[in-house]
Amino acid sequence: MLNLPEIVTQEQEDEFFKNISLNVKRIRKSKNMSQLEVALSIGQQSSGFYAHLENYAHGKHFNLKHLLKLSKLFEVPIEEFFKFET
Repeated sequence: MLNLPEIVTQEQEDEFFKNISLNVKRIRKSKNMSQLEVALSIGQQSSGFYAHLENYAHGKHFNLKHLLKLSKLFEVPIEEFFKFET
């Protein structure tokens, strides 16, 4: 049996996704856009699913395709979503 190291903990993974969600929310609000506007712009059918992504609810998180579309929509570099506030 392989003895593989744990690379990241569940807590670290949650912190990572929560941080991305907070950055997306912050940028969306700075652009004065509603969740519905953003959801529809990136191809979501409603704001409900998008709200789960933006709040990291029920383990739902943004994927790379979402982040690519959001960076174009918000006109920000994609790395803006990965910044950690200190």
